[in-house]
Amino acid sequence: MTEPRPVLPAEAADPRPVSQPLHRQLQALLMARIEAGEWSPGTYLPSETRLAADYGVSVGTLRKALLELAAQGVVLRRQGKGTVVASHDSDAVLFRFFNLRRADGSRLRPESRVLRRRTRAATAEEAALLGLTPPARVIEITRVREADGTPIIAERIALDAARFGSLARQPASLPNTLYQLYQTDFGVTVHQAEEWLRAIPAPAEAAAALGLAAGAPVMEIRRIARDYAGSAVELRVSLVATAANPYVATL
Repeated sequence: MTEPRPVLPAEAADPRPVSQPLHRQLQALLMARIEAGEWSPGTYLPSETRLAADYGVSVGTLRKALLELAAQGVVLRRQGKGTVVASHDSDAVLFRFFNLRRADGSRLRPESRVLRRRTRAATAEEAALLGLTPPARVIEITRVREADGTPIIAERIALDAARFGSLARQPASLPNTLYQLYQTDFGVTVHQAEEWLRAIPAPAEAAAALGLAAGAPVMEIRRIARDYAGSAVELRVSLVATAANPYVATL
């Protein structure tokens, strides 16, 4: 017998298309509740039996939906404990989103030094990439990241000031892994990121920060970080001295 289409426990109608397989429809419904903050990072979901009953589906279908979310890194399946909404810790964030390595392939643990933090008008490019409506303002964080005592990245970060306003002043000392801070202090989880890479001559300010001659070749990484809903959270432009630290991506 074909299972009925799942419905939200709440009375709100489901606007999503019904042409997908049942477990995919259920996955989308669960994701919507996580996006809405009903289950915050670190929170355990109700039991599979309870969720299956709430949606009127079999436990097997519910389990398929949870496995899809786990494969996307949205939830973690813990044997004997249940399913928990994934939360960022410093190592998990660093190793997921930091792709530079030593020449021998081993991982780096960069340390960050903030050079400037300010609120200013968004450029047209920043407004477009972050989905802001002019006139908008951004918080700009300029910093240098060092590994093994050597500066390897000159970085400029832009954030929507309306969303991250207090970050212009607090905390006084910013952590290496800002994504963890976004989640714990602002309720914003970076779920995925897009990166564009190209080789450029180092501008004078970045070259000085990296100990390079002006115009020396560096790798520019432009990253848009996005939340669960796919909305842009952060624009990050990193200028990288890659002579001793290659960029490594697993595809």
